[in-house]
Amino acid sequence: MRKPLPWNETRASEIIAAHASLEGAALPILHALQDEFGCIPEEAEPLVASALNISRAEVRGIVTFYHDFRREPAGRHVLKLCRAESCQSMGGARIAQDFLSRLGLSWGETTSDGALTVEGVYCLGLCACSPSALYDGEPLGRLSPDTLDTLAREARGS
Repeated sequence: MRKPLPWNETRASEIIAAHASLEGAALPILHALQDEFGCIPEEAEPLVASALNISRAEVRGIVTFYHDFRREPAGRHVLKLCRAESCQSMGGARIAQDFLSRLGLSWGETTSDGALTVEGVYCLGLCACSPSALYDGEPLGRLSPDTLDTLAREARGS
């Protein structure tokens, strides 16, 4: 993963301007801002609202509705564990909860060294390989406690 840049209003305005003419521009703008800065800082909301002629509350509603958007940058690596029914039925809920406990984290939190953020998602479309996850965007299937522990060690080693 690319290291996010620190918040910069000028750069944010450039990103917004580059996407503002798209139909349904709010989501592309917010994704581009998050790609650049690692999150959607609160300072971005009035800029997006003004460019799209919508209220700041509408922008905040979009950011808080979609689980993919975050207010703080993620760790150097992101592990998205599926929490949907198929993965639950294959033991994913227990594996995930035990893993979070071993790391001392709750859903959406990052390890204290900034190496790994663990997020829950609802269905990755990998049901035949349950329980499943995405690690830095790469799909993983048939997860086990050992697989997750290896990922955590690798994340901390990088």
